[in-house]
Amino acid sequence: MSKYFGTDGFRGTANEGLTVEHAFKIGRFLGWYYGKEHRAQVVIGKDTRRSGYMFEGALQAGLTASGADVCLMHVTTTPSVAYIARVDDFDCGIMISASHNPYMDNGIKLINSNGEKMEQSVIDEVEKYLDGAYGELPYAVGENVGRVIDYASGRNRYIGYLITLASHSYRDVKVGLDCANGSTWMIAKSVFDALGADTYVINNKPDGLNINRDAGSTHIEQMVKLVKENKLDVGFAFDGDADRCIAVDENGEVVDGDKILYVCGRYMQETGLLGKSKIVATVMSNVGLFKALDVLGIGYEQTAVGDKYVYENMRTNGYLLGGEQSGHVIFGKLATTGDGMLTAIKIMEAMMGSKKSLGELCADLTIYPQVTKNARVKDKDAVLSHPAVQAAAEEVEGKAHLLLRKSGTEPLIRITVQGETEELCESCANLILSAIQNNGLLVE
Repeated sequence: MSKYFGTDGFRGTANEGLTVEHAFKIGRFLGWYYGKEHRAQVVIGKDTRRSGYMFEGALQAGLTASGADVCLMHVTTTPSVAYIARVDDFDCGIMISASHNPYMDNGIKLINSNGEKMEQSVIDEVEKYLDGAYGELPYAVGENVGRVIDYASGRNRYIGYLITLASHSYRDVKVGLDCANGSTWMIAKSVFDALGADTYVINNKPDGLNINRDAGSTHIEQMVKLVKENKLDVGFAFDGDADRCIAVDENGEVVDGDKILYVCGRYMQETGLLGKSKIVATVMSNVGLFKALDVLGIGYEQTAVGDKYVYENMRTNGYLLGGEQSGHVIFGKLATTGDGMLTAIKIMEAMMGSKKSLGELCADLTIYPQVTKNARVKDKDAVLSHPAVQAAAEEVEGKAHLLLRKSGTEPLIRITVQGETEELCESCANLILSAIQNNGLLVE
């Protein structure tokens, strides 16, 4: 387990858990590491949270001080940085974002030259430098000092790439878009307008403090309301950096990542695009998804929670579709990471190609009751190893399916229960939560 970097980057409260000094040092190391034999080229993007400008400045100062050239995509999505890092032959990409977290948090996500999450071997070296193992790195001087280059054109080319992926016109289709006051605040409408949709956009007025606040994929009730009130055909809600998408069908029903995997997997099977590929899900996916895939004759594999692990499985085995219940969905031939905008386009493809509504496409999938509760704790490992928590977990597992896991990005224990009824799931989750609380393990 890394000391600073979790499953989705180095994340923490801005200037507390993750400081401007951390950012400067990360830039210093990456500029030196990739610049040993040539002038390093690094692309940076950020979401809309206020501290992003501070971290962007620190990163570019560290990189240029080590001799790297830095290209700034400005406010953009995580998948767009991954795309540009890959197609424009950058040594690496950096995204400044804490994804679905509130504005006071931020994060540094490292992306390799293939557009994938950075190799653990490189992250290990970054962490050694942060802990002083390398000592002082040499500064670039004279003409070797790096440059900073405006690279908004990269974001525009990513928008163009998304538009080329659409297989149908969206003319006369009423589409809702919730931008979470984040990275898609300009991009989402541009794409769907270009494709002819009648767009209804909410939460597209970022002020640096309102990213994800009662908005986006983690507050899907806003999109449900928008769809119902305006009788929309479909709605899409993104998170702060747009690597997630949760949809809402024409009836106001939520279509999460599991349902998206089913809809897109089935359509790919029907159109011959899936071949013998399995669908990669996680241990958190609903058992209803797996039963529905069994009926269709589509194979599947399960990984640990985290789109990092989903992608690693897909890459190793050549699988074409995978994702998480939270809305990270990866289309293997088109992207190397979860991409909310791409996911929305692929859902539209299934709808337009089959001439069915999203509700109709989900009709044969039965999702079993599931409850997830988060416990903010002092020590995640201490919670999982505590005898009282283990005893409660053993009691629950005799009644329902339990997943008890550490968040990779926050000081949380996530309690997920699937069972025959909502009431059973709720009572089982509360049993675990009570064991944590009664033993003084919660943050007060």
